[in-house]
This record gives sequence, C-alpha cells and structure tokens, in this order.
Amino acid sequence: MTDSSGSPDDRSSDAVSTAGGSTTERSTTERSTARQLQVETHGLDVIGDAERKGTPKTLFWPWFGANVSVLGLSYGAFVLGFGISFWQALVAGVIGIVFSFLLCGFVAVAGKRGSAPTMVLSRAACGVRGNRLPSVVSWVLTVGWETVLCALATLATATVFGRLGWGGGTGTQVIALVVVAGLTVVGGVMGFDLIMRLQTVITVVTGVLTVVYVALVADHIHWSTVSALPAGSAQEFIGALVFMMTGFGLGWVNAAADYSRYLPRSSSSRGVVGWTTFGASVAPLLLLVFGLLLAGSSTKLNDAVAADPIGALTTLLPTWFLVPFAVVAVLGLVGGAVLDIYSSGLALLSAGLRIPRPLAALVDGVLMIAGSVYIVFLADDFLGQFMGFLTTLGVPIAAWCGILLADLSLRRRDYDETDLYRPSGRYGDVPPTPLILTLLATGLGWGLVTNSAASWLDWQGYLLGPLGLGGTSGAWAYANLGVLAALAVGFLGTLALGRGRVRAQEGAV
Repeated sequence: MTDSSGSPDDRSSDAVSTAGGSTTERSTTERSTARQLQVETHGLDVIGDAERKGTPKTLFWPWFGANVSVLGLSYGAFVLGFGISFWQALVAGVIGIVFSFLLCGFVAVAGKRGSAPTMVLSRAACGVRGNRLPSVVSWVLTVGWETVLCALATLATATVFGRLGWGGGTGTQVIALVVVAGLTVVGGVMGFDLIMRLQTVITVVTGVLTVVYVALVADHIHWSTVSALPAGSAQEFIGALVFMMTGFGLGWVNAAADYSRYLPRSSSSRGVVGWTTFGASVAPLLLLVFGLLLAGSSTKLNDAVAADPIGALTTLLPTWFLVPFAVVAVLGLVGGAVLDIYSSGLALLSAGLRIPRPLAALVDGVLMIAGSVYIVFLADDFLGQFMGFLTTLGVPIAAWCGILLADLSLRRRDYDETDLYRPSGRYGDVPPTPLILTLLATGLGWGLVTNSAASWLDWQGYLLGPLGLGGTSGAWAYANLGVLAALAVGFLGTLALGRGRVRAQEGAV
C-alpha cells in the first residue's frame, strides 16, 4: 500500500519499491517498452534494482545541461560588482564553483547508496518528520530558482524580439512566458526519462551555439581595460566567493541525489562524485572567464547586466545571430528550470504533502508562473532581489548540507530503506540534535550576512556589531560570512555530536 505521494509508510521491505500502486516486478512486455516516454510514477519511493541503470558517466548530461546557460556569462558582471579585480574574480569564481559542486558530488553518493530522493535520504540525519523543516527550505529554494530562470528566459526572448523589430513589449513577454513555462512544466511532470533525454539535446545545442556566441563577441574584449581593474579587499573577495557558491553548487545540493538514485548500487562512488562535479562545473567555469573579460571591458555592459542579465548580452551581437542566441538562452535556462521543478516537486512531497509527484510538479509550475509574472511585469530591481534571495536561503541550505555531509561521512553501511519512511524506525521522528544545529547555524548565519539592496532583508547582520566586525556598514558587511559559518557549524557539530547516534542506527536490527 502506498500513500498518495507514492511514499512508503510503515510497510514491509518488499513493498518499499512500490510506486503509485505499481511494483517494480515488471513483466517482460513492460520491460520491452521501458524506453517509451511516459509520465514517471515514482514519487518518494525507493528505486528498485531492476530499474537502476547507467554508469556514473551518465550524470554528466543532466548536470552539464542544467549549467550551460548563458547566465554564466552574466556572473562575470555579478562578481565584478563586488569591487574586485579580474584575477580576484577569477580565483573566487573557480573556487566557488568547483567547491560548491564538489559538495553536490558528495551528496550524490547518498543517492547511489540509498536509491531515494535527496530529501528522503536526509531523514537519516534529521529524522523522518524532523526532516520536514529542511524539506520546506529546499522546496522554497528550488521554486525560487525555477522562477528566476523562467523569468530570465522570458526577458531575454522579449529583448531579442525587440531588437529584431518584431515587438518585444507586453504581448511578446506573455507569449514567451507561456512557451518557457510550458516546456518547463511538461519536463517536470513527465519526469526522469524525458529530463535525461532533454538534457542531452540541450547540452549539444547550447554548447555549439554558445561557442559561436563567444567567437562573435570576442573582439569586444579589451585586455588593457580588464587588467587595469583595481583589486578589492579581502572582505570583498570573500563576499564574491560566497556569492558564487550560493549561485551555483549550493543551489543544487538539495537535489544532488535525485538523479544518482537511478544508478546501480555497484557504481563507483568516486565516479559519482567526479562526474557530478565535472559535468556541473565545466560550463560555468568557461562561461565565467569569458563573462569576466566582457564585463571588465565595458562599464556600460556591466551595468546593463544588472537589469537584464541575459538580454544585455544581445547588445554585442549582429542581427543575424539574435534568433540563435534566443534559442541558446531559452534552452539553457529551461534546462536548469526543468531539473529544479522536478526536484521541487519531490521536496514538496518530502515536506508532507500527500499528492502524486506529477501533480506536485504541476503545483510548483503554477507558483513558478506567478513568480515569473511578478519579476517580468512588476519588479524593477532584479539583481538586488536575486542576491538577497540567494544569500538568505543559502544560509539554512548550507547548514543542512553540512549536517547531511557529516552524517554521510560517519556511515559505514547503506541506508535502511524501510526505516526512511517510518517515524518509529531507527532514524527517529524528530531528533533534537540536528534540529538544534540547524536553527543555531541558521541564526548565526543570518546574523553575519547583509542584503542592503533588498529592503525586506534589512533585519539581517545583527551579529556583525556585537562580534566586532563593523556592523552592517563595516568592511565585513558584504563578505557573507554567514553562509560559510552555517556550513561549518552544521558539519563540525554533526561530526562531534552525531557519531553515537549513527552507530546506534547501524547497529539496530
């Protein structure tokens, strides 16, 4: 028996792999048609061994496709906005991207070991119902990201059409929003198989067209101007590094096991970490370098990116490449949004909502459209709100990530898949230690970050003064130390306090 979300609830281990009422004991006929596209019925349930396929190399495609977006070029302007030099921005970007996606790689190992979505595996660390708190945060983060990506694709399409003289006003934006949202919602509702195929296509198309874009605008780079950018302070460098972490890997850690759970249990853990990190990092690294060169060469472009991160990039293009650019921009952003809406649906189920996974993705799609309407038609400051969103949710996600990674490092055995769904099982219901660590790390983190561009977040930074860091207007105000502090407290606190709990879990019969 399964509940309406497809998640097992206090049942025998032979029913754990049930999905939406259909077991993994498929007939020969069903296996022969497995390659046909159909709506994925799996929700929070465990993926049966018969359905686990592929190798760690297959993780390259979804992660590359989700991060090959030309938005990566705009991060060059974002990071230079911290007032640092080209070389400082490059180092901050490389460390921030690679380290944050390495965290995703480690979380992805849990998927191979446990065969369940990320926010279900998290129950081993946070308790079956105690895990609802990080699940809600995860859901808000992924819905927020898919909304941002959908809105950016809409704005970029309207900008391109405007330059071509085909409109570009409200009517164009409405049509673009409908098309982009439609592609995203269909991918999220259909599920894993369509997403894997879609990401492969997106990878090839966007990869080729992005190379063409780079070739066309390369003559706008002026190294003398870029190299003359003055260096910033250590605090500004740290702020840029943390921003890159929250903009890339920390925006994905809560979904990192959602795709590796389909790999066979015998898959190499090193391969899972390596291919996840490589696939997710390689495109952002290359795009960041070129974005830094472009933004550093033109103050005008740098400022324009803050208002329209994708559309501003079209100002450098010849007219004949505007339509291909629109294609690469939309596909790249849709690639990321599809992974987000798939994982946001799973997070919503893990938070306690009992509905089928496709319906959860549809609910998130409606919220995504509503948020996109606000960004496209009502908001007048994209970058400020975007940075505030990333930093604010980056703190509790970093705290949860630290707890999960420490818990994973302490485990010597695979997860008990039945007990992941039973409050009375070995993982507990609402264990106090991870809950207290999450709240403590989040409270500390929010006290060490500021978001002056977003007025609704001016309550943050309340510890900067008491800790002698200059208050909310001092040198450390924009270093965003709170994200790193939350990650460290969650990780070190769990290592120190969670060892006995993990050993008791693994020793239970």
